[in-house]
Amino acid sequence: MEKGCYVKDISATSEARGLFAVSQAAQGQSRNGPYWRLTLTDASGSLEAKIWSPLSADFSEIPSGSLVWVEGRAGLYRDQVQLTVEHMRLLDEAESATVDHTALMPASPYPLDDMLQELDGLIKTEFTHTPWRKLVQGFFNNEELRAAFRICPAAKGVHHAYVGGLLEHTLSVFTLCRRIADQYPELDRQTLLAGALFHDIGKIREFSGGLANDYTDEGRLLGHLMLGVEMLAPFMTKSGLEEPLQQHLKHLILSHHGELQFGAVRPPHTPEAMALHYADNLDAKMAQCRGLFAQLDDEGQDWTPWQATLGRPVYRAARTPEKAAPATRKKAVKEECLSLLKV
Repeated sequence: MEKGCYVKDISATSEARGLFAVSQAAQGQSRNGPYWRLTLTDASGSLEAKIWSPLSADFSEIPSGSLVWVEGRAGLYRDQVQLTVEHMRLLDEAESATVDHTALMPASPYPLDDMLQELDGLIKTEFTHTPWRKLVQGFFNNEELRAAFRICPAAKGVHHAYVGGLLEHTLSVFTLCRRIADQYPELDRQTLLAGALFHDIGKIREFSGGLANDYTDEGRLLGHLMLGVEMLAPFMTKSGLEEPLQQHLKHLILSHHGELQFGAVRPPHTPEAMALHYADNLDAKMAQCRGLFAQLDDEGQDWTPWQATLGRPVYRAARTPEKAAPATRKKAVKEECLSLLKV
């Protein structure tokens, strides 16, 4: 079945005809009758759609993860593109089986195997203390956990909310923490890097992944900080890691959100925990900005809509011009010879 248009191609004045996955569906009530509020997703992103009355009455349920063919017209609502659905059909099981799901699932722009290989190399280089090496390699040599880590999203929304997002985010935070440890040698480098590697590992169990990526029951009840500590427990026991180092790693995981109101179990109480928190927060914010700027057009639109998670709109500022690379000696000689011939 043909995909049709992509989310990224839908502007505030366009019509849309295409195949999408329903990542969220909820019913509401307006003055004109019941309506459906949907989040439609494909590999290029997601957008909100509304099915107004009387068309809304045609659907008794719209399960999350459903594949739908949608036709409608887009407009702006609170500075965000929103689609008004004029026709929608849910695909049956046979039709869904013929669809290329890679067109419907957002994924990291970087090759997953390349990122995983890079992280493997950094792990071998950095973890020289035998118990740390046993802990890290014990976890990542587990085929089931390694496979789940490779494709897990890092969030339901906001940042790195796509296939491979957790791997991409972890690699970036790990790299940032290496640079921080270079700048501040008083930090316990291997403990900080272990925290960078495992700080979000509980998201493997917090999120369901797939077309209808959502929080699991244990994700809602416990959250990825507690789940991460729980997942690491048997590997820490087998590694022989000293008890004070185990305790410090747990603290890094449980405190990396920084403040209690943002989900931290404890605020950071060690320099390593502070460094991890800021590295994690910086990478998340930069990923948000990249995603927001990718949605702007190239015709003078430089302000994003208001972002509740950032508490502000974001401005895409003009960039400093890059200095042209100097001509090579060979090219300079050639140009000089040509100028002499003209004389």
